[in-house]
Amino acid sequence: MSNTIINKLTQTRSKKRLKNVTLATSLALISISTLSISGCTNIDLGFGKNTQESTKISIDNTITLEQITKDVSYLASDDLKGRNNFTLEIRQAADFIGKRFSEVGLIPAQSAPNFEQQYSVQRIIPDTLSVEINGQVFASKSLAMATTKNNFIWNNNTQESDASTNIVMIGENDNLRKSLRELNNQGGQHLVLLHPKHEQSFKRYQAYFSRGLTKLMDKEVSEKSNTTGGIIVIALTDINEVNDFNVQGKAKVSNTNLTNVVGILPGKSKASEIILYSAHYDHLGVKPNTDGKPTPGNQIFNGADDDASGVTAIINLANHFAKMNNNERTLMFAAFSAEEIGGFGSRHFSTHVAPQQITAMINIEMIGKPAVFGEGSVWMTGMDRSSLGEQLNMALAPKNLTIYADPYPKQNLFYRSDNATLARLGVPAHSFSSTQLDKDQHYHQVTDDINSLNLPSMLQVIKMLAVATTPLVDGSVTPSRIDPNKVKRNGLIY
Repeated sequence: MSNTIINKLTQTRSKKRLKNVTLATSLALISISTLSISGCTNIDLGFGKNTQESTKISIDNTITLEQITKDVSYLASDDLKGRNNFTLEIRQAADFIGKRFSEVGLIPAQSAPNFEQQYSVQRIIPDTLSVEINGQVFASKSLAMATTKNNFIWNNNTQESDASTNIVMIGENDNLRKSLRELNNQGGQHLVLLHPKHEQSFKRYQAYFSRGLTKLMDKEVSEKSNTTGGIIVIALTDINEVNDFNVQGKAKVSNTNLTNVVGILPGKSKASEIILYSAHYDHLGVKPNTDGKPTPGNQIFNGADDDASGVTAIINLANHFAKMNNNERTLMFAAFSAEEIGGFGSRHFSTHVAPQQITAMINIEMIGKPAVFGEGSVWMTGMDRSSLGEQLNMALAPKNLTIYADPYPKQNLFYRSDNATLARLGVPAHSFSSTQLDKDQHYHQVTDDINSLNLPSMLQVIKMLAVATTPLVDGSVTPSRIDPNKVKRNGLIY
């Protein structure tokens, strides 16, 4: 789950840019009959009941502990070295997911040949920064910079240009986080004079900005979201009046190709309507070296819960619905990259499917440990934003099961995963999780490995989601849309 709030897009999509899955083409590529398995009316949602016939298809033989253990163990293995977005190992993870999609009976989406949907991002890492205000030269320890530009010069003379610099004072009693969020939402150029009282918070922003920013190199996304980018330079100082200033900054820029993995199970009578199951497969990689020396001890952020558990879920849900062969709607399964660095995978994906065709998005995020509600339980973000939660719980009522509302509303989790991108386009897009985020000592730590998971609990969550979403799959329910005007936009700079 990403710590950054992500993604900005508008609802409008031109026909030229709507490179959504062309279902007619997909159906021409593969006959529905090849995906059919006899006995689809014999579904057994017994959660452990023995079948009377060995050939009977049930949830207990389409989603098994053995298979989810195999999938999550590989995705969270040391061999993949934490699935950092800019490594060879994340390519290995993508290959594995594509192979599993093929094995369970999915076909590639039109925008993802061989299941791979590729896109480019630009990494922008601060290099040098010098600041002089009223003749005072600032030491680097008192400076921080977030930039989407590779170099810039500000001074009194540049104030007359179109790209003038906004000078902002953040006093000792001001809310630093709120003030920076407002500047981030504006974009443009900002020189921030920050009162020394905020030194501890400043150090956190300084460390965060020093890791650099990532920008999606996607013309369609940039045009539709009116992305302008910008620069924020922060100087820790008690200066409260600026007579003259000179600021110069440079950043190192590099471009990288990344990959989403996308497969579909073509629908029948409602093939133009899509149910999207998603999870992100990237994570944090390996601990950086300190002073050029390897960090002692465990160095790999395996990301077993975050989010190998979610990817395992969508693979096994795909297997379940392929075998049940009861999907009147088209099912799309997407494993996104770049969630941990800004949700760029889902942002790119959103330009290759018509949002109005997506009936619902089930984004699965960290289900490997029991929720506060008990083992095998799950909760969803933004339950009050659409009728999806109510409809899922109606499907679960006969089994006395419940999907709970997000127990951590102050954490803004609705905005901290890939569902937010599609929600901004009006899709009933929600994340489903079981993490106890306030108590999880493994979150974004090297201890988030396979040994930290409760696999039986995870199995029950996946089965519950299969039962709950069956009415979506068979076309018998349709949730209300999310109001995009009530979904916050992403920042323009970081």
